[in-house]
Amino acid sequence: MKEVVVHSLDDIPFAAKELLETIGNRKVVAFYAEMGTGKTTLIMAVLRAMGIESPGGSPTYSLVNTYDSPYYGEVMHFDVYRLNSLDEALDAGVEEMLYSGAYCFVEWAEIIEPLLPEDAVKVSMQLNEGGERVIQIS
Repeated sequence: MKEVVVHSLDDIPFAAKELLETIGNRKVVAFYAEMGTGKTTLIMAVLRAMGIESPGGSPTYSLVNTYDSPYYGEVMHFDVYRLNSLDEALDAGVEEMLYSGAYCFVEWAEIIEPLLPEDAVKVSMQLNEGGERVIQIS
């Protein structure tokens, strides 16, 4: 497990690069954190580090945003917060996308946990009393 502490917004690009280095060849990254902890902000920084110049924000209503990275190929950003069941995820084609070979960054991953590949990277984020974000990557 690797731990990265984000002291301020200026540290986010560093944390994004650390995350990219840590995931290696694994393609699915599952994010676990409470609302307002910075999942979307971190994922946007990761997308920029992947060479995606204008990531569009969280796909809260569309479920997934797809990007083409000049360095990593196809990249998908999921926000599955609004899904009510695994059946909804299956009906929306989430499982196929997770196993498509594209890089997948999944917010609220606990909702679709049974669909995640065994080698999915798990990223837990917590806000500590000092206002720092503690990111654990396993």
